[in-house]
Amino acid sequence: MTALQTILYFSLFKYPLTRTEIFQFSQNTSQKEIDSEIDLLLKKGIIFNFDGFYIDVNNPDRIERRLKGNEMARNIMPKAIKVSRKIAKFPFVKSVFLSGALSKGYYDDEGDFDFFIITKPNRLWIARTLLVLYKKVFLLNSKKYFCVNYFISTDQLEISEQNLFTATEIATLIPLYGKDTFEDFIAANSWATPYFPNKPTAKTSTIRETEKGSFSKLLQRVFNGAVGLKLDHYLQKLTMKKWMKKFKHLAQEDFDIAMKSTRHVSKHHPQNYQNKVTTRLRERYNEVVEQYDLKYPKKHA
Repeated sequence: MTALQTILYFSLFKYPLTRTEIFQFSQNTSQKEIDSEIDLLLKKGIIFNFDGFYIDVNNPDRIERRLKGNEMARNIMPKAIKVSRKIAKFPFVKSVFLSGALSKGYYDDEGDFDFFIITKPNRLWIARTLLVLYKKVFLLNSKKYFCVNYFISTDQLEISEQNLFTATEIATLIPLYGKDTFEDFIAANSWATPYFPNKPTAKTSTIRETEKGSFSKLLQRVFNGAVGLKLDHYLQKLTMKKWMKKFKHLAQEDFDIAMKSTRHVSKHHPQNYQNKVTTRLRERYNEVVEQYDLKYPKKHA
């Protein structure tokens, strides 16, 4: 991405960036060239600088919002790690990562804990169902600290939707459990690296291993064979039937992406945020290029 596209992308989330962050989320590998582009955008009045933070609107309140969100993220992180430890103990869970706003260092009163979970092959739907039942029964269906809306299995680690949004999510994941699985996941999604060649890779030295308790181990043994495979297929069909009824207002194309449900993937994103973000970024980017007659290529669908 250019510096402009990077700033506009994060501005969709009302999140101003520093020069270092703009460089890290840009495709240009020259910090000097990125700095020159930022200076040009400032000169043209396209972006604004408030205390070293850059954004496309003349609103210093965005800086205060970000700094407050950064502090809240630091304070809430120990709790998120504690929740991830609980998730990692569930049967057939191989790896647990933090995603969403918290993985980017931001949290506010409207936020929640988004977890990206990798499971054993052909047991994804058992693992997912157990976690959802735990949320419904013991957490009174509250998702604020227990949002488990994205699962994949180890036999198909590559993300099929390969675009700026998913690349950003991959680049900002915080791996908490399952070191080997995380490394395999990153290797399987090497397509995302060219989007952000300057972004430091996540540290793996602090990733913990998933240790199962006696009850979790028992369930794994019980459902490890043909019975477990049959149950996993049944739970997939049951969930799919429920979602098709509940989200029938979604167009088929949107449903196939936002509620993707296969043997290897389970997504529960009824707002289809991915499509909304990529569409709005394209529109906003083209608006700015045209308004200021910039010699940038326009973005297309």
